Amino acid sequence: MKILDGKGILLALFFGFVLFVFGGFSYLALMLIFLLLAILVTRYEHELKRELGLYEHERGWENVLSNGLLPSFLAVLSPITGPMPFIASLAAVTADKFGSEIGVLDPKNPVSVLDFKPVKPGTSGAMSVMGTVGSFAGAGSIAVVSIFIFNLDPSQALMISIAGMIGSIFDTLFGVLEERGIGTKGTTNFICSVIGAIIGYYFIK
Repeated sequence: MKILDGKGILLALFFGFVLFVFGGFSYLALMLIFLLLAILVTRYEHELKRELGLYEHERGWENVLSNGLLPSFLAVLSPITGPMPFIASLAAVTADKFGSEIGVLDPKNPVSVLDFKPVKPGTSGAMSVMGTVGSFAGAGSIAVVSIFIFNLDPSQALMISIAGMIGSIFDTLFGVLEERGIGTKGTTNFICSVIGAIIGYYFIK
């Protein structure tokens, strides 16, 4: 199973190097766990997703860039900012990933956040019950793992989960613009990670 194309692999290796050099093993480990979770949730019910025309089994460098650029930058800044912005940014993109991959499996069509009318599965700027639950599960997964990797206490882990959810919500809101040709999935993913990082920096101590 090929997950990334050639350029995506090279960029992922570069980001991994940056994470390890500037953040250490804990930063690299959390990123690897994010990648593992992303693979697992993408593969979940992949045959059904394929039938729906919504299965994206191989990602390119653009996807790696949108998900890895900010976390890598935050690893470089970690002596100043601490680990919370990094963890929260990964919680946000994980929440978005889980929400997208699980949400398309909801038997009920998602609703647009613009007018709350039903739209077809996979439409950017839409939410579903399963997608929302999936988003919280994704953010929560990063939060729980961070308890062991970064020694977070339960209250910090809860805040990381909330930060991830908020980032995912902003991704959905900006997805409305994406549907109108303003921006791409990559830009909305990047915004998602930025929102998570901002919350992590200012509100999680």
